[in-house]
Amino acid sequence: VCALGRAPPPPRAALRCPPAAACFSVHLADVSYAEARGDCDRRGGSLAWVSGEPELRLLLGLLAEATVPAPALLWVGLKRNASACTREEQPLRGFSWEGVGGGTAPQEVPAELGRWQQEPLRSCLTSRCAGLHLAAEPGGGRSWGWKE
Repeated sequence: VCALGRAPPPPRAALRCPPAAACFSVHLADVSYAEARGDCDRRGGSLAWVSGEPELRLLLGLLAEATVPAPALLWVGLKRNASACTREEQPLRGFSWEGVGGGTAPQEVPAELGRWQQEPLRSCLTSRCAGLHLAAEPGGGRSWGWKE
């Protein structure tokens, strides 16, 4: 999931551009975090981040529009550096958002957005990435959460 500046939509991608904000686009491919980040860079953006409920609603709506099948793991700019430890008391568990468009992304989210589909490994030794995990619910609904 990329956050882009105001640009024409990329070919064959779902796109949402809220007023006076960055555009978000979804590109489906089976790639690593580094490859996804490079792809967003080549498109003039970066991996997306979620700083609050409005961005989350926009992102989930975009994924529904793109008919992303569940279960799915979508890369966003959520990373924990090797020097950072897992912090169970924090919503992002020690992960933080990589900068967007050369700027500074928010480093924390409100507690209600700290939902983990699967808790990250407890570690202080290696860098780790996390994505937005979509899961199918009984009755056709979907749930979401972060997943390492």
